[in-house]
Amino acid sequence: MFNNLFKAFGNIIKRIFDIVCSLMGLIILSPLFIIIAVLVKYTTPGPVFFRQIRVGHYGHEFSIYKFRTMVVNAENMGLHITVGDDARVTILGKFLRKTKLDELAQLINVLKGDMSLVGPRPEVPEYVKIYPQEIKDIVLSVRPGITDWASIKMIDENLLLAKVNNPEQMYLNQILPQKLGYAVKYVKTRSFITDLIIIVTTIGRIFIRK
Repeated sequence: MFNNLFKAFGNIIKRIFDIVCSLMGLIILSPLFIIIAVLVKYTTPGPVFFRQIRVGHYGHEFSIYKFRTMVVNAENMGLHITVGDDARVTILGKFLRKTKLDELAQLINVLKGDMSLVGPRPEVPEYVKIYPQEIKDIVLSVRPGITDWASIKMIDENLLLAKVNNPEQMYLNQILPQKLGYAVKYVKTRSFITDLIIIVTTIGRIFIRK
């Protein structure tokens, strides 16, 4: 009983933290958002934001936001994953992806309650369908996040995928299971301190690549 109350209290604190940080982030970073939006809009034809259906808390599907880094209709031109020097990625998009600035738009998802600052990265429905049921129940028991251990450890996964003949098969058979392993680890050991460590480590990892 006390364990459940402690978890419930922790979830409330986490949600308050998400709301405060996402709201402050959207306000403080608004000048940067405007600059990115203008650059995206006027360097390539198409909308500022890219939206895609992802699977979130308890299997709830939602539209994830990103600043657009690919050409229009990129999803109909290839895989759900990006591989190496993907031709669908724009010149500006390469910079936004490298610096993870495209992900900042997901602060909107955090404020809405679709996502958390920290949590397992949300996948597309097609990939979630192949999760082992036990792992699926664990991973989807929390809100997905902008960053997690997998985001840190596999920050350059597109470069790994570029080295094989069948990148999607490698992603499904090797990379995705590793990501799910990190996700399960996070869910079972999550805490406010852990979230802070992941956030700080993510920022450091963006600027210091192996």
